[in-house]
Amino acid sequence: MRKDSLTTYRAKRDFTHTDEPSGKAAVASSKELRFVIQRHDATRLHYDFRLELDGVFLSWAVTKGPSLDPAVKRLAVQTEDHPLDYGDFEGTIPEGQYGGGTVQLWDRGYWRPIGDPREGLKKGDLKFVLEGERLHGSWVLVRMKWDRKGGSGKKTNWLLIKHRDEAAREGDEDAVLEENETSVASGRTLDEIAIGKGRAPTPFMTGKRRAAGAVWQSSKKGGGDEATLAESKAKPRKVSKMPTFIEPQLCKLVERAPAQAGWAHEVKFDGYRLQLRVEDGKARLRTRKGLDWTQKFQAIADRAEKLPDCIIDGEAVALDAHGAPDFSALQAALSEGQSEKLVFFAFDLLFAEGEDLRALPLRDRKARLQKLLDGLRGKHASLQYVDHFETAGDAVLESACRMHLEGIVSKELDAPYRSGRIGSWVKTKCRAGHEVVIGGWTSEGKRMRSLLVGVHRGHGKDQKLVSVGRVGTGFSEAVMRKLVPRLREVESKTSPFASDASPRKEAGMHWARPELVAEIEFAGWTADGNVRQAAFKGLRADKPAEEVEAERAVEPERAKMAKPVPKARRAKASRAAPAGGPAMVMGVSISHPDKPLWPDEKPPVTKLELAQYYETVGDWMIEHLKGRPCSLVRTPDGIDGDQNFFQRHAAPGTSHLLEQVKVSGDRKPYLQIDRVEGLAAVAQLGATELHPWNCQAGEPELPGRLVFDLDPAPDVKFDEVVKGALDVRKRLEALGLKTFCKTTGGKGLHVVTPLTSDPKSPDWDAAKTFAREICRRLAEDEPDRFVLNMAKKERGGRIFLDYLRNDRTATAVAPLSTRARPGATVSMPLNWSQVKAGLDPMKFTIRTAPALLKKNKPWVTYAKSATPLRSAIERLIKSKS
Repeated sequence: MRKDSLTTYRAKRDFTHTDEPSGKAAVASSKELRFVIQRHDATRLHYDFRLELDGVFLSWAVTKGPSLDPAVKRLAVQTEDHPLDYGDFEGTIPEGQYGGGTVQLWDRGYWRPIGDPREGLKKGDLKFVLEGERLHGSWVLVRMKWDRKGGSGKKTNWLLIKHRDEAAREGDEDAVLEENETSVASGRTLDEIAIGKGRAPTPFMTGKRRAAGAVWQSSKKGGGDEATLAESKAKPRKVSKMPTFIEPQLCKLVERAPAQAGWAHEVKFDGYRLQLRVEDGKARLRTRKGLDWTQKFQAIADRAEKLPDCIIDGEAVALDAHGAPDFSALQAALSEGQSEKLVFFAFDLLFAEGEDLRALPLRDRKARLQKLLDGLRGKHASLQYVDHFETAGDAVLESACRMHLEGIVSKELDAPYRSGRIGSWVKTKCRAGHEVVIGGWTSEGKRMRSLLVGVHRGHGKDQKLVSVGRVGTGFSEAVMRKLVPRLREVESKTSPFASDASPRKEAGMHWARPELVAEIEFAGWTADGNVRQAAFKGLRADKPAEEVEAERAVEPERAKMAKPVPKARRAKASRAAPAGGPAMVMGVSISHPDKPLWPDEKPPVTKLELAQYYETVGDWMIEHLKGRPCSLVRTPDGIDGDQNFFQRHAAPGTSHLLEQVKVSGDRKPYLQIDRVEGLAAVAQLGATELHPWNCQAGEPELPGRLVFDLDPAPDVKFDEVVKGALDVRKRLEALGLKTFCKTTGGKGLHVVTPLTSDPKSPDWDAAKTFAREICRRLAEDEPDRFVLNMAKKERGGRIFLDYLRNDRTATAVAPLSTRARPGATVSMPLNWSQVKAGLDPMKFTIRTAPALLKKNKPWVTYAKSATPLRSAIERLIKSKS
């Protein structure tokens, strides 16, 4: 706590007359900084805004209350610091005392400074993010010009401003204040607090703290720990009037769906998010920004008028002939005024028959929604309840992708409804979709060729439109007839893109004012931030162009959910198969789990056992697979079956757990395994061998490791192979390279050396030449032991030194990969101390490898041992001369 920071606070109050806290009570520390906003009906109604820092609440009196409209700047007068236990105060300050009047806890939660908060306070520019029950997103407090140095003993004037983000509501100055007039801690109005009516507020600052690490997670569920814990017992709140509009809860994009229990998984619809409000038999439909679009969806509104008073969250969708959402068909129906062809899919109920249901858990809200819609008389196919699944999210997503749906939305079943992008709702996509701003187009003659598109980056004055490439497909004749006139309306003589992020002018290029927003489908982002393989789906009118920003799937850890499932929990997620049914491993359904893949083992090694093996060793194995195209040896009928084949490229229906990557020179995408759960997906395919490229992770054009394959003739004893591996090691380490050894799962050994990556790294030709020279010299020095000719007739009694693994598209069996060979052997990583006479490669099997891996801990320094190949090449050249 800052020295004497509460002196002013205490001097202004007589604690024998006021119930306000003196600041002497102990307040438990928090891993996250807390904030509270108290609605204060004193001489003038205002809102006290308090941010925890250095053991106290920094405080401002916001005269008209916070606004979600970024164009509105609210005066915030800095007042004296308050003690942290003041964050639980709700009651009446007696008349005649300082600040006399009623105090209500209006919002509370956690805040995160953007940058150093003390430096921001000093400069008069404090930026921060709020995660409360009612306020969310990015904000700034700016000290006014004449108060830049602050005032000694004087009140300092600041401005509280909302940044433009998903939580902003432009043009709706006081909506958040008008919609929320009760206490977040007790549910009481100011009048009820003034007369002492109702329950006491649940504590936030002085309540029992939850386990470490749960703090920011709790904020997404609505603020204080005790309040959050109490939400499981939440009851609907009676209201005399429903709000006109409620800011919707939004989804965070994540890389993988939650696999753990407690989540509901729904189909992700490809349509327009709408809020349906019915009151006194009249229905209105509003967009997620609050725009009234009832007329556009009149047929849905007409049919909804039979519902009781309610507010429903949902999405308007057009369905194709197969019953799947079709965004282009939605656009066509709206442009032609045919809303009777559309369906409103209802997935949440916020208000119903005089009750605010937002504090209820999702499971309860959905149960009431289903009952409400079931009560409709007659056929109302245009109003549909959205069912959900509670099985592992990965399995649900995989099914959605097979059905060519956009993806799924996963929601915490025990969470209340909270406006903004909180984290208890997340989305996972089968194929990336995005909104982009149209900044121009290219044409050839009268025909349009492509759209020039961009997104906004930065905030406030620093916001700029940057180009993210071109959209070149998706333009049917019908689309062109409607799109080109719209483009002509916004044609401009100058580029709308920032000067340092604009495409270069070329023949046939037209600029456009940045007003039109397009929905696209694309294969992902390139390394330099452009869209890949983008296709046009339609124009969007429900999102302002200035709000379009790049959306990337966050790592699950940052989303506070959907984390890669820990090994112990993955084991619990793996279920033994019911008789004849599928099993679950890491959230992946394993069909025919009892199918023997290695039928001659005793007992036979099954498909389920393969998946469970990959689960056990996956955390170690994935580091050698991630970021590299990977070929599979698939034996769906077992290693002795008739369907054994080698698969390099992705096939139709490939699991979403496997990445599809395009490599220069090949039109077909390659498979890539970037997550542990993807190993279960390849086990489901019957993949008994994994052969990744040897490139740098994410850089197929650069060598990432060298692999020297020692392949002995049938008459060579394995002890000779061991000696050969030690000889290769000696030569490589003499050139400054670090080496590692593993069995091949057969009769040979691999010597592996990891390489660094930098702009001057040698290319594949240089790497292959280097490897060949190492092998050539070894064979030349000891021709009775080694040979470079791969022809078997030339090998008799010798070891073939295979340097051909060191080519751009060449592969080598992955460490710990199983082999489609008798014995169910694996390619086992070894410590060099194990590479000695008597080594038996056949003892490393799918059943023995996990325990041996844990016992011996091989390759622990691999990640830190990468060395530059260029230096080794230079040493090799010098040694030759």
